[in-house]
Amino acid sequence: MLSLLGVAAVVVGFAARLNPLLVVVVAAFITGVAAGLSPVEVLAAFGKSFNESRFISVAFLVLPMIGVVERAGIQEQARGLMQRLRGVSVGPLLIVYLLFRQGTSALGLTSIAGQTQSIRPIIAPMAEGAVESRSGPLDADGRQDIRATAAATDNVGLFFGEDIFVAIGSILLMVGFLATAGIVIDPIHLSLWAIPTAVAAFLIHGARLLVFDRRMRGRPVA
Repeated sequence: MLSLLGVAAVVVGFAARLNPLLVVVVAAFITGVAAGLSPVEVLAAFGKSFNESRFISVAFLVLPMIGVVERAGIQEQARGLMQRLRGVSVGPLLIVYLLFRQGTSALGLTSIAGQTQSIRPIIAPMAEGAVESRSGPLDADGRQDIRATAAATDNVGLFFGEDIFVAIGSILLMVGFLATAGIVIDPIHLSLWAIPTAVAAFLIHGARLLVFDRRMRGRPVA
């Protein structure tokens, strides 16, 4: 039972708004030491897991490509496209992206979009262009507000969409945890129960995006 202290450390750390990476590392050390491992053994387990999960390093291959396309002007092109399409506003644009992100995540395609691949170079500039085409130039606060909302839309779509896919890690983790407690459940049942949650998340965040759209229309021009 002492190994569950790591869970308490995560809850306290997140509630105190501490650095998430630091909280997770400290919680892992607490769990490992409580389970009878030495700090060196816990550190070795970290290294082994990182080395075996080589897909983590794939992100470093994506970053140069994103840098090249941004240098070539992809953000300016995305922003200019939305400024020419004056009939599109930021709310419906992000709702369409939310639907796309949830739908693809539900099929297990979680890596075809994301903060690095789509939000920073394409979706956020398009959202900025949609607002500027209707309400004029953006000030610094408005630009950051739009970028944060676009990033949040991606997070909501991924988080509530991926659990519908039966072979996602979170579903398998819950199935394994329940099995240790003597509760045997088919992964497909958890996936099916994730559908109402995903629909509710889409409706709630979609409504928030419409409110955000109205607020952006009424903002003062920079």
